[in-house]
Amino acid sequence: MTIITYMIAYCGMAIFLVACVARFKMWSKMPMHLRWELYPVAHEGGGRATYGGSYLEESDWWTKPRNVSLLGEAKVMVPEILFLEALKEHNNQLWKLSFPFHFGLYLVAACTILMMVNGVLGALFPGLMAGIIGTLFSWLISITGYAGLVLGLVGAVGLIQRRFVKPLRDYSAPVDVLNLVFFVIAFGTALTTALWVDRGFERVSTFVGNLVTFHVSPLPGTGPEVFMPMISAILLAMLVAYIPLTHMSHFVGKYFAYHSIRWADEPNLPGGKQEKVIHELLDQPVSWSAPHIQGDGKKTWLDVATEDQKK
Repeated sequence: MTIITYMIAYCGMAIFLVACVARFKMWSKMPMHLRWELYPVAHEGGGRATYGGSYLEESDWWTKPRNVSLLGEAKVMVPEILFLEALKEHNNQLWKLSFPFHFGLYLVAACTILMMVNGVLGALFPGLMAGIIGTLFSWLISITGYAGLVLGLVGAVGLIQRRFVKPLRDYSAPVDVLNLVFFVIAFGTALTTALWVDRGFERVSTFVGNLVTFHVSPLPGTGPEVFMPMISAILLAMLVAYIPLTHMSHFVGKYFAYHSIRWADEPNLPGGKQEKVIHELLDQPVSWSAPHIQGDGKKTWLDVATEDQKK
């Protein structure tokens, strides 16, 4: 049971990383999106983002270097990622359930990272971690662990209930409910384990520490004290592997939704990267037809865009 649990945990992490990289590569190779021209653009520098301006306001803008602000992007992305600002603004009722679910996930992830760091530091500096720093880590792990599991469970159960109520019911597939049920089972098992046999997360911290230090050894204790943490670890590892294989991988896609679509304002200059990409896209054949698009599989988008429609 011990070896199997460790192997499942390693496989879960490996699948998560590989799947996330594959998703990122897939979206990065998608064709250029049509320009939205939505302002303000967060990375617009020079104070213009505050009123929705852009570099196009300047005369001879194409001859001047662009002022791009990564800090401006961070000011928008961080609140959006952590607090789902857009959802709160446009659908406050759904936000009340989605926010605790997502924030619970972040806290569980933070708890796991703390356990990893605790395990590495414990292996390298056992004397240091035996003092106040080790105690601080224990408190942080317990706080983030309990808060994350409770918030995640509350949000998941609430979202399941919401998917059976109009209008969300009309847009929900069975897999949407099954995904949330998976979270309820995994988080519910982890919370039960913590309250029943591992109130300070000591055993699960030991397991995670063993993972990152490649020290495969049984957990201390007998019976439920060992069995429950192992079952919880297996369920969470399976959940971690499952997430990026589904549409829940939108945490990767959101980067492209903002940077490659919503904020894409890179100018198309002669001889520039944009011009080359656009020409390659215009050379693609059009295989479908409509009253306004007379594609036949041989004409390119350039042909269709420049031909006389009156004929």
